[in-house]
Amino acid sequence: MKDLDTDTLAPLAQQIFDEIRALSPDTAGVSRPAFSPLETQTLDWLSEFAQAHGLHVEEDAGRNLLFCLPEDAKADSWVLIGSHVDSVPMGGNYDGLAGVAAGLIVLIRAARLGRRFRRPVKCIAMRGEESAWFGACYLGSKMLTGQLPADELSATHKGDNRPLSAHLSDLGIDTAPLAANLPICDLARIEEYLELHIEQGPLLVERNIPAAVVSGIRGNFRHRAIRCIGQAGHSGAVPRAYRHDPVLAFAELMHRLDSTWSHLLQTGQDLVLTSGIVGTDAESHAISRIPDQLLFSLDIRSQEAGVLDQMRSYLRAQMDDIARSRGVRFDTGAEVAVAPALMDPAIIAGLEGAMQTATGDSFTMASGGGHDAAIFAQAGIPSGMVFVRNRNGSHNPDEAMEIEDFLVGTAVLSTYLEEVS
Repeated sequence: MKDLDTDTLAPLAQQIFDEIRALSPDTAGVSRPAFSPLETQTLDWLSEFAQAHGLHVEEDAGRNLLFCLPEDAKADSWVLIGSHVDSVPMGGNYDGLAGVAAGLIVLIRAARLGRRFRRPVKCIAMRGEESAWFGACYLGSKMLTGQLPADELSATHKGDNRPLSAHLSDLGIDTAPLAANLPICDLARIEEYLELHIEQGPLLVERNIPAAVVSGIRGNFRHRAIRCIGQAGHSGAVPRAYRHDPVLAFAELMHRLDSTWSHLLQTGQDLVLTSGIVGTDAESHAISRIPDQLLFSLDIRSQEAGVLDQMRSYLRAQMDDIARSRGVRFDTGAEVAVAPALMDPAIIAGLEGAMQTATGDSFTMASGGGHDAAIFAQAGIPSGMVFVRNRNGSHNPDEAMEIEDFLVGTAVLSTYLEEVS
């Protein structure tokens, strides 16, 4: 990497992660509940840290924090870089926090090396991204961009059963514009949104790559509880021709979906699919009984809306065909869908060039998990993301991002944002 003051920046990054971890320990990992006093305490620590390193700090209408170089405090518009500070219960320390730390390091690096940004840059430390607390995700960024649905404003907290609106009022946040679906920041002043995040899968680890540019955030459609309904029978007494076996019907469906998944990947299209819940009724199933029904979930994701539409039609057709041939019935229940969010092509190209400059190579991939960047993109703000290698997945105490890889990601962002010397 070129021009990276690693000896100075690595201890600062480590300090952020270590001291915030110490603020929010749980039985395992860390817990920083959305819109909680502990989340506020985390923001207070970040504010003191930023001011100690010469940065300007301000609070917005959602009680998020904004950091910038003092000379950019009065800018008319800016590039926004950051992420969220809350975590899932007993989660890892890097999911969300790494993106905030990256924005701070980018600002401190510019100040210490005497660099100027091509456009003013502000770092945001946001509240309330994780769905674990109120059952809905991206609450903070939805509030900022005027995309918070009424049912999410009234969603109740898993702990005290009070609505989100009450928790916001406790923080002094005006909920009237939220109820009217109005943005609580001036979106016209945000030229771009950038977010660094740990990768939540194994691709960078398996390919031995420290960081990547994100091409898009996969959308999805989900069925939480599909029932495949057959007919119970004795396992030894019912010949194959007379069986209505929901287990074999489910197995055939998954085999067909898996084959189509492989074909789509071979033709250069993006897809992942998962059935994370599968089971027969524990009260009635037995080793000698053909089950009468099987329940399973299905989560199909792609960053291509056309692929999602294709898979939705394909799923229905295959269920109908298998139902006829095996004498079963599929009841899919309600569908829950989220549209894909593509990152801005110009930003992707710029980050790829910055990664090439900073590291001598570049790599681009899709994001399987959702992020605040998707909300900003859906609000019409050009958005981009950088992933950093991380072992053991996310949302668990074993997240394992290395500071060296984190600094590669921040170097990509700095190279993209700073004026060419």
